[in-house]
Amino acid sequence: ALSPQPESEVFEITGFTTASEWERFISKIEEVLNDWKLIGISSGKPLEKGVYTTGAWEEKSDEISFADFRFSITHHYLVQEPSDKDGKEELVEDALPLPMQDLLCMNNDFPPRAHCLVRWYGLHEFVVIAPAANNDAVLSESKCNLLLSSISIALGNTGCQVPLFVQIHHKWRRMYVGECHGPGVRTDFEMVHLRKVPNQYTHLSGLLDIFKSKIGCPLTPLPPVSMAIRLTYVLQDWQQYFWPQQPPDIDALVGGEVGGLEFGKLPFGACEDPISELHLATTWPHLTEGIIVDNDVYSDLDPIQAPQWSVRVRKADNPQCLLGDFLTEFFKLCRRKESTDEILGRSAFEEEGKEVADITHALSKLTEPAPVPIHKLSVTNMVHSAKKKIRKHRGVDESPLNNEVLNTILLFLFPDAADKLADGFESRTSTSANLFSQFKSAPSDSLTYKLALCLCMINFYHGGVKGVAHLWQEFVLEMRYRWENNYLIPGLANGPPDLRCCLLHQKLQMLNCCIERKKARDEGKRASVSDRSPGGTSGDAGKGADQEKEVGKSWESWSDSEEEFFECLSDTEDFKGNGQENGKKGGAKEGNKEPANLKPEGRLHPHGKLMLLHPGEPLYIPITQEPAPMTEDLLEEQSEVLAKLGTSAEGAHLRARMQSACLLSDMESFKAANPGCCLEDFVRWYSPRDYIEEEVVDEKGNIVIKGELSARMKIPSNMWVEAWETAKPVPARRQKRLFDDTREAEKVLHYLAVQKPADLARHLLPCIIHAAVLKVKEEEALEDISSVKKIIKQIISHSSKVLRFPNPEDKKLEEIIAQIMSVEAIIARARSLKAKFGVEKCENEEEKEDLQRFVNCLLEQPEVSVIGAGRGPAGSIIHKLFVNAQRVSAVPPLDEELRRSGSSEERRLNTGAVSDFPPPTGREVILRTTVPRPAPYSKPLPQRMYSVLTKEDFRLAGAFSADTTFF
Repeated sequence: ALSPQPESEVFEITGFTTASEWERFISKIEEVLNDWKLIGISSGKPLEKGVYTTGAWEEKSDEISFADFRFSITHHYLVQEPSDKDGKEELVEDALPLPMQDLLCMNNDFPPRAHCLVRWYGLHEFVVIAPAANNDAVLSESKCNLLLSSISIALGNTGCQVPLFVQIHHKWRRMYVGECHGPGVRTDFEMVHLRKVPNQYTHLSGLLDIFKSKIGCPLTPLPPVSMAIRLTYVLQDWQQYFWPQQPPDIDALVGGEVGGLEFGKLPFGACEDPISELHLATTWPHLTEGIIVDNDVYSDLDPIQAPQWSVRVRKADNPQCLLGDFLTEFFKLCRRKESTDEILGRSAFEEEGKEVADITHALSKLTEPAPVPIHKLSVTNMVHSAKKKIRKHRGVDESPLNNEVLNTILLFLFPDAADKLADGFESRTSTSANLFSQFKSAPSDSLTYKLALCLCMINFYHGGVKGVAHLWQEFVLEMRYRWENNYLIPGLANGPPDLRCCLLHQKLQMLNCCIERKKARDEGKRASVSDRSPGGTSGDAGKGADQEKEVGKSWESWSDSEEEFFECLSDTEDFKGNGQENGKKGGAKEGNKEPANLKPEGRLHPHGKLMLLHPGEPLYIPITQEPAPMTEDLLEEQSEVLAKLGTSAEGAHLRARMQSACLLSDMESFKAANPGCCLEDFVRWYSPRDYIEEEVVDEKGNIVIKGELSARMKIPSNMWVEAWETAKPVPARRQKRLFDDTREAEKVLHYLAVQKPADLARHLLPCIIHAAVLKVKEEEALEDISSVKKIIKQIISHSSKVLRFPNPEDKKLEEIIAQIMSVEAIIARARSLKAKFGVEKCENEEEKEDLQRFVNCLLEQPEVSVIGAGRGPAGSIIHKLFVNAQRVSAVPPLDEELRRSGSSEERRLNTGAVSDFPPPTGREVILRTTVPRPAPYSKPLPQRMYSVLTKEDFRLAGAFSADTTFF
């Protein structure tokens, strides 16, 4: 019972030695170094040339705090493949830590893209401790020293050989101090950062002096210092070179030379030069002290003589590109809230109100028994049924689109109006046959696709959203005109709506189906008036009586009442199996035959093989109605209605009745064509699999074939039997229409009329993206840039995922547009560089290929070395560019030139004094040596100093090593 007591007393005694905040901070650093396994000897193979640029850099971070001040600790390292010799290398005694070897390694000087410490010290691995918050900074000297002591202790305690840096001062200054420890050696990393450059450090001799004094080497003949020098020159003025991309001439779009053909194409290219600067770096990689002179009076550093040249280009930030502007402006339409009427002013549609805004008026107008006059198809009366009305309410000048533009566009959209096809819009379906189905847009030669391009063009050049609303209003009026006058809409595939296309395209196809049916019906009526038998019903014996009934009626006098009969001529080839998919359930009743004394009506042709079972007459295939075409919104509506009926028996029965309208129609046609037939006859024609035939032996021993309905047809009171019993022998032309084209057409026209410009833009955006992708592909084919090919593939796969579903998110659409814009910018840059380097003008094939390769590398790599430096083909072009820019900047104003007197010789001498290159924008120097420090008998260790000098900035970064064995 007494045992816990002494323990608690001992605990209290040890509690007096609590760790200070500083010690906790040091132990946290050690903990992180241990977690990251940075303890012990650092080993690895020497680094290869260029690996800092091509290799992958990684980093991992953690957070530590000193009292309540938070620091982030980050490990930056170059990912290296593990080498097999690691174990053996570790055995080498007194080997310098790898970071110290990095200081002398010359393979990776001046990497184009790397952390600043990599550029300054050539390290491939290091750890940085920096204030965690962006606005925090370690400013006082005592705090800096405290941090430096902390890392020194942590490195000493852990035996870590990775350099450890602390960021001090404000972050923008990029000031670091640090240390690296090895067995008996230590390197200190120090830095100087000044705004104004002391004069003696602007040249090499001054830098050498400071380096030597800093080393303070005790040896009298100092070991030679090796140097690497890089001078960077910037070319900003492309005076002799104008950006080739001209913005499209807006007047020419409507003028005679170009005509409407331009409306089918999207523009492409940058409006400004997408390359803003060219940076030429001239490098002397291996120089020893004394080989060259560079002081405040004279310099041997002539860029033309530099053994290495490398170039990088500075790209203009987001250059203004035409295709990108078109897309973004069109996408902005999707966010507009106004309706067409609000944009154009209510008065524009006042007189159209009955037609457009109110379907019931439209229907009553259609049912008035007045024959429709059919005009000759021509632009003037076809296109502008709205023009007069608009003009009544406002001046011609006020309408957003002028007549010329409108006529050009409408002729482009409806080439049949001018009785000729527009040859300017070539079909590109071969290359993009399946692209429209991936994007759910429309085929690239369709009316919908052309309309999207025209609206995009108008939105950009001709009055923005008002122009879009105006063209759409004209388009809707044109659709109504075509419906009322039986003119098919051009640029749409025949047949039912294609569900792979956008909804607007489906709606237009639906309208075309309606026009087709109405046209066929009207022609049939006209034929019956002139006592001609309509096509396809030439075998109808009992037709005369019906014709007499209908002769006196107007063509317009149809309505939806049950008593009306409709002429319904079907496609003769498409006679079979229209209702096969409708819920077929089986079960037959004997004796459900039709009386055979009726006259056959509505026959198409004899079946050939089959005979009716009971009268034994040939079985005739009837003329049937085609099933109603559906757009995706109607299908969705229908499936919702069917789903709402529920799962009860009554609901299921109702659902089956709704789904079997087509089956019933076909049964009625079959009964009319085959008087005296039974359900078995119908099944044999309509669904042969449901009629099972077997060979049986009769009483006399003969083998006869006996047939019966399948099991599912024999289920009591199934759908097929019920439908057969209710079906009357009525030929297709006298049945109620399955597809009420009048109602469907009015629904489509109403749907089109109420679309706001924003809805329209959303419908057509897939078409615009489709067109943009095709345009980018076409332009890329001329340039052949491999990176662009990859991005285009990504755009296509991304777009097909996003656009396949209704109402895609704005953010995702913006991403697609941004990707297309980036491709356009890359291609524009490639063209700009090609023009600058005269790739096309180059006559020598080999040189041309080299230049082409050089231009492609400039686009894809951060820095490209120039083969042959200043003497190679690319080098000489760069030299010329600089010379021209220098000449332009040196030319005095014209009046001063005239005032200046003197001989031509004098003038020649004056111009000759202009240097080929401007003063260097940046001077970088790396000085290295290996000397014993701090005593003559110490171990020779690497010393390095990096200096960079620009217009407003001077920095010295030194790494100085010392032997700590006896010090």
